[in-house]
Amino acid sequence: MSREVERVFREEYGRAVAVLVRSFGDIDLAEEAVQEAFAAALQRWPDGGTPPSPAGWIITTARNHAIDRLRREARRAEKHAEAELIYNVPPDEPDDRLRLIFTCCHPALARHAQVALTLRLLGGLSTPEIARALLVPEATLAQRIVRAKSKIRDARIPYRVPREAEWPDRLAAVLTVLYLIFNEGYAAGSGDELVRDDLCAEAIRLGRMLRRLMPDEPEAAGLLALMLLAAARRPARVDALGALVPLPRQDRTRWDRAAIAEGHRIVRECLRRNRPGPYQIQAAISAVHTDAPSAEATDWAQIVQLYDQLMAVAPSPVVALNRAVAVAEVDGPDAGLRLVEGLSLPRYHVFHAVRADLLRRVGRSAEARAAYATAAELAGNAAERRYLRSLAEPDGSTAVTPGEMLEG
Repeated sequence: MSREVERVFREEYGRAVAVLVRSFGDIDLAEEAVQEAFAAALQRWPDGGTPPSPAGWIITTARNHAIDRLRREARRAEKHAEAELIYNVPPDEPDDRLRLIFTCCHPALARHAQVALTLRLLGGLSTPEIARALLVPEATLAQRIVRAKSKIRDARIPYRVPREAEWPDRLAAVLTVLYLIFNEGYAAGSGDELVRDDLCAEAIRLGRMLRRLMPDEPEAAGLLALMLLAAARRPARVDALGALVPLPRQDRTRWDRAAIAEGHRIVRECLRRNRPGPYQIQAAISAVHTDAPSAEATDWAQIVQLYDQLMAVAPSPVVALNRAVAVAEVDGPDAGLRLVEGLSLPRYHVFHAVRADLLRRVGRSAEARAAYATAAELAGNAAERRYLRSLAEPDGSTAVTPGEMLEG
């Protein structure tokens, strides 16, 4: 794929699919039409040049492909009737992408299918990328997406933001999807670059929209704060050559102070509500990190307490891994390593990176290099692989900072 077409794909794929779903009411048709439009762009743009409005060109071309396909189908009249019903959405509802998220997160779908399908349609992520993000085999992930599309089609699930009474059944899945879209942008699962700014920006944009839609939902606010505080560190996470810069070495003067101030303000609002949830607690952890003037001044004891709360409300091996990192800063690397050795995350590269760092800190250098090598093999993007491979070398003396890779 040419670099320009690839850029437009990453930035506009989700929007184009959402617009086509709104127009035609058929997810498969929308996705296939958008893919055909990008295939046409690959053929035409190198010779004819990039159009003035690449996104508009893709959407128009995709719409034409979809119309041509409908004309060839026997069910044309029925399809057009569906499209007419779906297209007439009140103008004050949120935009197409948020509608598509709520459609994919219908309670008739299993939670894992909701998340997988939305990441595929909104983020334009490939099956391998989503499988890595969800820590599941690719074949399993592909089956989930196919079944979810079929369920939406067969059950005629409407393309709209649900009524307020229906929100509790979908909110958790919607928040999970936005969180994973942001994470894929913040630490890309594949490619040469560590960060995909397009996905980070899209997740934050949708997070703001969701918060406006649900102003009294503290977890929506917490997720927005978490994304803002993580994104604020983005300018310092890579150097001029695109190499990863671990948290202790980051130039904190390059952090986005406006985003940090907004994130802290939202965290304080959440604390006043006193209805803690997983995203609010993670945002509070990130607030502690961004409040520290230096890595050495980080209040790790407070972070351990927050992870204790997170383990109480949303326990998982990944949360336990993050907590082990914080415990190692408070009680020493031996304590952290004992906790890590009790976890099983064999396909998660960050687990091996954390273990490697703790092994290095307790003087088990050969084991540490082997663990760094395993982490490098499992890492999705080239920036992380290069960094981890450098630590696997006999003279690799710089510790990977798990808190940075995990956004602890």
